[in-house]
Amino acid sequence: MQPNSIDRRGFLQTAAGSLGIAKPAISFAATEEKSKKKLQPIRGSWFEFQHCWTWEGGYWDPACAAFTCEQWKDKIAEIAEIGLEYLVLLSVAQDGKAFYASKHIPLWKMGCADPLEAALSAADERRIQFFVSSGFFDEKIGTLAGPEGVKKRLQAMEEIVERYGHHQCFYGWYWPNEASINPYYADEFIHYCNECSAEARKLTPKAKILIAPYGTRFAKTDDRFVKQLEQMDVDIVAYQDEVGVRKTRVDELDSIFERMRKAHDRVPQRALWADMEIFTFEGETYKSNLIPAPFSRIEGQLTALSPYVDKILVYQYQGMMNKPGSKAFAGHPESTRLYSDYKDWLEKNRF
Repeated sequence: MQPNSIDRRGFLQTAAGSLGIAKPAISFAATEEKSKKKLQPIRGSWFEFQHCWTWEGGYWDPACAAFTCEQWKDKIAEIAEIGLEYLVLLSVAQDGKAFYASKHIPLWKMGCADPLEAALSAADERRIQFFVSSGFFDEKIGTLAGPEGVKKRLQAMEEIVERYGHHQCFYGWYWPNEASINPYYADEFIHYCNECSAEARKLTPKAKILIAPYGTRFAKTDDRFVKQLEQMDVDIVAYQDEVGVRKTRVDELDSIFERMRKAHDRVPQRALWADMEIFTFEGETYKSNLIPAPFSRIEGQLTALSPYVDKILVYQYQGMMNKPGSKAFAGHPESTRLYSDYKDWLEKNRF
């Protein structure tokens, strides 16, 4: 998937033929084998109880709202079965209501009285590691809360650790207010990360901290960008590939993530992961339901990202993938096809 490399190889083949030079018999096979070794499977996914924008989650929100606690456990088991090791909870609250048993804010009315407990208990059994969210309370995704919202967020983090911190699967935290890189991080976002991280380090000293910024294609990975990475108290940066939201083409990922790799190699304490989008829009971008992308596109994303990142997570299993015959089906009818296509790819590549 590297256009420049392919063009160069074609040139060398043509030149060698015209000069009567014998072409090496194994060089390209070795290159293909090296590329294959770099392939990575999907290691994890974002996870949610309700999607933050209702007009995008029409194919799974109603089903998830009706899930019993047993169905949430079934869904976690299904996710583990396909080989996912990490789940990133998008939000523990939304629109002023919580997805867990909170003393401070009202509870979402769902088919399961405490969906967070159901998910974490199942993850304990299946050895899945959870990044737990710190939002949303007085803010929406992509916005930063004022002083009262910050107070509520920190109060909720303390409550979450008190109620759910005993779970073995409580691996880390996710700061869900996404940063826009253009071409650097905003100072306000760095402050938000460090404010959340300071509380997290106090409450859960061993927990890993993850963020997932967008605007990856705009990143200017120079000394200033590297310094910002050093300033942010996070352990993992999972950059959005933005293919699903139609901002980046698959054939651009190689050069984008090569730059990110070089930047992170200068700050090795910040792991480089990918937030790979496995969806497309049913209609207009950002104004219609999310549906599964064809696996032919997703395979290209996996191939492009694998050499540069430490792990690949996806947005997201829910809605986009369902095991055929799932007891906890939530998503588009084509989600079973994507599940099966991905499973076939895993078997073909012997992961």
